[in-house]
Amino acid sequence: MKVEEIKNIPTKELVEKLNTEKNNYRQMLQTHAISPLADTSKIKAIRRDIARMMTMLRQREINK
Repeated sequence: MKVEEIKNIPTKELVEKLNTEKNNYRQMLQTHAISPLADTSKIKAIRRDIARMMTMLRQREINK
């Protein structure tokens, strides 16, 4: 997910999506610990998306 896409999402939806992505990330890590994933780059991508969302939420909080 790109920054421009995140900017267009309302705050309430962004919080919900962030929680969903965090759960997805945890589940992928557990799955990867048990049996290796075919494409481990997805873990890195999800982690970065989570960071982008958290950054955007923080910026919105500061700008209020």
